[in-house]
Amino acid sequence: MIALQIKNTKQFMSALLASEAFDGFLLDSAELKTANTYTIDGHVNKDFFGEDDKPEYDLSSWKSMRPVCYELIKGKHTPVSFKFILCLTPDKKEELLEASLSAVVSSLVFIIKFAEGHITITTGAALAGFALDKSYEKIWDEYMKRFLDSANLEYEEL
Repeated sequence: MIALQIKNTKQFMSALLASEAFDGFLLDSAELKTANTYTIDGHVNKDFFGEDDKPEYDLSSWKSMRPVCYELIKGKHTPVSFKFILCLTPDKKEELLEASLSAVVSSLVFIIKFAEGHITITTGAALAGFALDKSYEKIWDEYMKRFLDSANLEYEEL
C-alpha cells in the first residue's frame, strides 16, 4: 500500500472528471461534500435491469458515474472534500495477478481523497482469505504509478 500526493490538482480533476482517463475502473463508493453531502454506493441494483441488459460487473463503471459526480462537483465553489473508492475490473485483476494471488485478492482498490486543497491517492487490496505472499501489493502499487505516469499526472510518494 502506498500513498501518493497529486502535484497538480486542476490537471488531475480534469483527467478524473472531464476525460476518459479513469473510465476503465469501477466505482465502489463516493462521498462528496459541497453545499450538501452526497453519498453514492457503486454497487449495481441488478433487479433494476432486465435479463438482456444486466451489467457486466457488480459495481458501476466509473465511465457511467463520472457525469453524475461531475454534476455534483462543478460550480464556482471548490468542494469541501470528496472521497472516491475505485477498483480494477475483475478481468484486469486476473491479468495483473498470477492465478494463486488472484484467488486470494478479491479486489484491488485505490482511494482518491480531496481535503484541505490536496488530493491523495492510497492503494489497497481487499482479500478473500489469508495470504502470506504480499507481492500483490507491490504489483498493484507499481501498476498505479504506471497508470498515473501514462496519464501524465504528476505525484509524489508520501
